Amino acid sequence: MCGQDGFKCARGHWREYILSSQTAGSQHRSAVFKHCFHCADKVPSGKRSKGVVVSGSRRFAYCRIRSNIDSHATSNPAIGRKMDRIDAMKVFVTAVDEGSLAAAARQLKRSPTAVSRALGLLEAHVGVELLHRSTRALKLSEAGERYLVACRRMLVDLEEADMLASGERAAPRGLLNISAPPILGEELLRSILDSFLDSYPAVSARLLLLDRLVNPVEEGIDITLRIGHLPDSSQVATRLGGDVRRVVVASPRYLSSHPRIDEPTDLQKHQIIAFSNFGLDSWSFTANKGSTIPRTVHFTPRLIVNSVRAAAASATGGGGLTRLYSYHVAEYVKDGSLKIVLADAEPPPLPVHLLSPHGRMTVPKVRAFVDFAAPRLRAEFTRLAAEARTLR
Repeated sequence: MCGQDGFKCARGHWREYILSSQTAGSQHRSAVFKHCFHCADKVPSGKRSKGVVVSGSRRFAYCRIRSNIDSHATSNPAIGRKMDRIDAMKVFVTAVDEGSLAAAARQLKRSPTAVSRALGLLEAHVGVELLHRSTRALKLSEAGERYLVACRRMLVDLEEADMLASGERAAPRGLLNISAPPILGEELLRSILDSFLDSYPAVSARLLLLDRLVNPVEEGIDITLRIGHLPDSSQVATRLGGDVRRVVVASPRYLSSHPRIDEPTDLQKHQIIAFSNFGLDSWSFTANKGSTIPRTVHFTPRLIVNSVRAAAASATGGGGLTRLYSYHVAEYVKDGSLKIVLADAEPPPLPVHLLSPHGRMTVPKVRAFVDFAAPRLRAEFTRLAAEARTLR
């Protein structure tokens, strides 16, 4: 710890300070200053603590100035270091989400210098580097990854506490984070979200279109649109009705020039276009009559893709068979570009839910969106399920 407890900057702020020195190429700037994280005033240097953290060409030596907050709280209009640290956590999470300090500054309506200063405060407090900074991007350190999860959880809890304190009938407001599969998000959820935002002008939204499962707590997601069976969890699930088929399709041209497909095992004689979310080297089908064990067919794919559109396009072009959700290929099947095979061996359809972490449904913006979107999504999935039953 530095020996100058209770040091104030030129503007009288009781703050933590950082000792910094910079290197530029082979030249080293020997001047060392303390910087007030609140206003960036430079003040005389104190003793330097041990432990230097290196980030690119910038070297930080952290020195914590204990300001004896308890005895000086009345001198501090910001009510001390804890409030500053909460604000710095918000800056840290926003910087990670936006991908750069400049983007975080725009999102938070602050200067890049203020954003950088807040991150410095946080790193000074924890004593480790949280973000590796470069001119092009930010990368979380190992400690930063762990700290990010804790920050998200704490900020969510604080928001819930604020909302509960303001009363159950408080108007929905703030940023709503939603995740959904790309095709559903683009073609179904996005228009519903647009209508919701028109109805609730105090709410803004961040829609993440991801072809993977998300961890809503760790990633700060309020609502997730998910297809599939749900594991036991503390998440609140809202069932949306119409279930989704998993279909195997190929172009008529491909099917006419390759061996006939009557059983799932026949797929081993064919070219497979594997979409990463549906199995890269095997597909499962319903059990044989008299058995309860699903049939699994193993294969070596001819092509592996991580995009629904790429898999569908390759299949329509005659590249082989692929497995996708029925709504992914409905238009292709209706216009004759693709044909469904092994319909009698399909596994049971998958349910669709809106998911929210436990406790988030009490937040007005989350409850308002679920109440607004659920009936509209049910109507859409009921329509898609009815359409899927006609696909052959």
